[in-house]
Amino acid sequence: MGIGGISIWQLLIILAIVIMIFGTKKLKSLGADLGSAVKGFRQSVTDKTEDKGAEDVAQATAESTVQQNESTEPTQTKEKEKV
Repeated sequence: MGIGGISIWQLLIILAIVIMIFGTKKLKSLGADLGSAVKGFRQSVTDKTEDKGAEDVAQATAESTVQQNESTEPTQTKEKEKV
């Protein structure tokens, strides 16, 4: 028994019929198109996760900059008062 009750011989017969109907060139181009679609999908998924990570880093940098600016403001006002 093969996959889901289908034997190897039945799969080979189905494959032979599909090749006779579509031809090898059509199947080759169909496989190439399907492969490029899967590759594009994977790239878009990884790009989104990388962009999300970059946004987190940018937000953390912005927060640290704001904290630094807040910590230097009292020093600057004290210097102005001295003058």
